Amino acid sequence: MSARHASCSCGGLKLEATGEPVRISMCHCIACQQRTGSAFGIQARFPRDAVTLHGRATQFARTGDSGGTITQHFCATCGSTVFWEIDALPGFIAIAVGSFGDPTFPPPTVAVYEARRHPWAIMPELDVEHLD
Repeated sequence: MSARHASCSCGGLKLEATGEPVRISMCHCIACQQRTGSAFGIQARFPRDAVTLHGRATQFARTGDSGGTITQHFCATCGSTVFWEIDALPGFIAIAVGSFGDPTFPPPTVAVYEARRHPWAIMPELDVEHLD
């Protein structure tokens, strides 16, 4: 089974995710915009038991647009948000795709909170060969 490695900017918080993500999505909610400092966030969701954590994470819990709680885990040294857990999805962990530092990471196939999308922030055209 293949493993992917993600980390914060300073390398103090690392993850190893085995297998393929169950979903890769582009989120346009205001909280993701604020969390990333960008117009959207990209997450890869994995089963929690497929992810191994290394290092120390600081947590911040917030109420999401859906009304549920999202617990963000970030590096206490550099502040990079590496992963988060959604109370409505127990057993899964969402990892910021940018944390993998892999330009060949598969593209998102789902967009959420599109009502809050910046008009120029569009989903990539899917390369059918890439998805096979």
